[in-house]
Order: sequence, then C-alpha cells, then structure tokens
Amino acid sequence: MNKNIIFDIYKTKVIDNPNALAIFDYNRKLTRHELDKLSDTIAMQLPHDAKIVGIVMDHSVEMIAAILAVLKTGAAYVPVEPFFPTERIKFMMQETKADCIITNSKYFDIVKNIKSIVVDKNQPINFDSPDMHKKDINADSLAYILYTSGTTGKPKGIAVENENVCNYVRAFQKEFNPTQQDIMLQYSVCSFDIFVEEVFATLLSGATLAVAPQETRNNISTLLQFINDNKVTILSGFPYLFQEINSLKNLELPKSLRLFISGGDVLRGNYISNLKDKISIYNTYGPSETTVVATYYNCSKGTVLSDGTYPIGKPILNYDIIICDEKGNFLQQGKQGEICILGKGVARGYIGNRAEENKAFGILPDGRKIYHSGDLGYFLPDGNIAFLRRKDQQIMILGKRVEPEEVKNVMLNSAKIKQAFILPQTDKNNLSYMTAYFVKEHKETKLEEIKKYMKLYLTEYMIPEFFVELEKLPLNSHGKIDKTVLPIIEK
Repeated sequence: MNKNIIFDIYKTKVIDNPNALAIFDYNRKLTRHELDKLSDTIAMQLPHDAKIVGIVMDHSVEMIAAILAVLKTGAAYVPVEPFFPTERIKFMMQETKADCIITNSKYFDIVKNIKSIVVDKNQPINFDSPDMHKKDINADSLAYILYTSGTTGKPKGIAVENENVCNYVRAFQKEFNPTQQDIMLQYSVCSFDIFVEEVFATLLSGATLAVAPQETRNNISTLLQFINDNKVTILSGFPYLFQEINSLKNLELPKSLRLFISGGDVLRGNYISNLKDKISIYNTYGPSETTVVATYYNCSKGTVLSDGTYPIGKPILNYDIIICDEKGNFLQQGKQGEICILGKGVARGYIGNRAEENKAFGILPDGRKIYHSGDLGYFLPDGNIAFLRRKDQQIMILGKRVEPEEVKNVMLNSAKIKQAFILPQTDKNNLSYMTAYFVKEHKETKLEEIKKYMKLYLTEYMIPEFFVELEKLPLNSHGKIDKTVLPIIEK
C-alpha cells in the first residue's frame, strides 16, 4: 500500500471493514465494499487508456463512485457542475483534452464530440467485475484538475497530484481525529476545495459521507433538519453558511454536530457569535493551488482581531508559511507582506500555456515547493497569521475566487460591447461585489442581451451585481480608467 496514492488508502479501509457504511444520499446507502465495487463497475466502461475524465453529474452516491472509478484507473478527473455555462464546460474539456465524460442521461448532450458515459441513480453494481485498480499509479500521478477564475478571460486549471491530496488528508486527521463514528456532510459544489475535503478526508479516514440533495442544500432549515435526521457530525462550508445559521432565531444545533470548519473567505467574529460557545469552530485558509487549505485556527479557543476577523492560524502538517516583501525577502513578525506557502500540498501548477501565471510556483534550494499566493498578511506575536487582502484585484464572492479582469474580458469579447470596466467594491459588511461600467457598440442593445451573453461564459456569482451604461469610459492623463470620476453604486 502506497500512503501517497488516494485509492491505495481507501482500499485499506475496505479491507479493514468492508461492511462499514461508507456513503449515503437521498436514494441509497453503500458499504465500503459496495462503493468499491460500484467504482469498479463504472471504471470498466472507461477507455483503457483514458488520462483525463470529466465529471458532469448531479451530486449523489454514483457521482462519488465515478470519481473513485477515475482515480483507481490512474486517470485524473475534472469536476464540473451541470449548471455551469455550456461554453465554460466546453473550454474545460477541450483544454484538459478530456478523453471522455461521465454524466447523467439528462446531461448527455451537454458537450458534443466527446465520448459520454452515462451513470444514473440506482446504477447496478456488478460484484463480479474485476478490481480495476491499477498498480502503477505514482504519488505524483495527477488526481484532478480544478478550475478557478483566470486573469486572461479564461478559467485556469490547477493540476493536483495524488500526494497533494493524501498529505492534506493526513493533516486533517491529525487536527480533527475523524473516526468511523463521524459523518461528514457533502454540501459544497464539486468545483471547490471544500468538496475535496468532504470526500477524501472522510472516505480515506473510514468515516461516512452524507450527500445532501440540492433542495436541502438550498434552504438552511431543511439543511439543519437533514443534519439532525442523519446524525451528521462535521460540517465544512463558507463563512456565510455559518453566518446564516448564527442568525437563526431560537437557535438549536443538532446534537450530533461536533465540528464546524469555515473556509473560502474571511471569517468575522459576528458570523459565529452565537455558535462559538456551542460547538468547535475552525477558521481555515489556503488557495486551491495548495490543495484545500494550508492553515487552521481554532476559533473556539481563540480571539477576534481588532478588525473583527479571526486569524487564519498556523501551518498544518507538512506545510510552512513565510511572509515575503516585493523582492522575495522573508519578513519578521508584525511586518506585512505576501503569504507564501511551502510544502507537500503545493500543486503541480496550471495546465496549458500559462508560463507567466506559473511563475507563482517555485522550488526552494532545499527542495521544498513554494506557491506565492498573492494574498497579504502578517505574523501575530503568538505565531498565528492574520489575513489582510489580495495584492491584486482578485476578490471573493460567496466564498469563491473571482478575477474582475476575467469578467471584463468576457464582456469585451461580445460584439455588443465597445468598452467595459469592472470595479470591485466592498459593502458595509466588508463583503465584495462588482459593478460593470460599459459602453454599448449599438444603442439598441438591451442590458438583458448583455447579461444573457455573459451567462454563457460565467457562473452566476461572477455576474456583476450592478451595471452602469456610459457614453464613454473616463480616462486619466496616463490613458488608464479614472476611477475617481466613475459613478459609484454603494450597497
């Protein structure tokens, strides 16, 4: 057994206790052995030489089995939500050179010209299928390609290896001690790091994964009822999820819950003011480029900073953090600079022709991999780290990273737009939003036509909240957009 290969670790859990419950959704429950054989059943349908496989499915037991099927054959998966814009899905599959797509029958035609393998709910399990687990998978074999917003106007795919994921699972186990009695909620979209934590930190630790139906995830009351009914013990999510729970009247948490893990955006003290004394709550930090997260902070035993936010904590197992100035020099405690992440979680890099962006990845003289995050922060006296903001214009909306430059470039690719500029702002609660300033190519063009075009290429949270039509964009003496004269819309 190789401790740095995802499916090798899962296989030990199957052997240890094949009849233990591994996963359930709204439709079926599977033991570890049944999940293993369902993944074999699906893997048999994959092209024998497949290297990259798209996953475009509704969240379900079958979706998780499909991901495991890809990994056990030595291929890597590209996770995509079916509701993503069609053009965005096509781009991802084309850039990754996906050999095939595993999907549900209702999404069969979502990407043409690529072989589609249909896996629907209640997919039969062939218990006589051979074990499809390849033995020549290496620690540096690709596990998945996760797409995030990119400055070029196209999303960028991060190549994450088996070893990256396995290292994170060990860090999770060291901090949170998951056992067979734990049940983790599968709540996140598949294209975000929290999903990786939910799935692999659970299955590779011998805990159980509870896949909530979409309608349950969309309503906080039904979500808490699902958690209560199914005795969920661990919930990982965005700060805004915990803020919503925190604001409930007559708040009473399900008794089964023991741990909240917040990630993806800044966690403020008032988001968990009513929760902090009821349950263990952690704040986490880490870009997708470093595999899920790189730091943990126990809020239940900590304090809020003067700006109302929680620290992001200290580096997790086999990670390290340094703060650098613009020249790459290490900075001491209290000095503000760029957060640079070192260690076994640092991914391979971006796929495709992204030489400039891949400069963020590097190797130190001692052989350790490093990623320059573009985030600013500083060390506190106790060794914890305080997060400040982005160096560039990248912002967080609903816990997801957005490059305003990508949004602008998509607008400018439309024949209906002559000029465009995206202004990121923050409201009184320090939450980010965008205003789009634009000049139309044709006066008769309607705003709804522009939005409709943008939705072909951008997910819903990437569509600016406000749109302002101008006769022309104001420029300063340097020929750049003069932000000082733009009409500002405040929330």
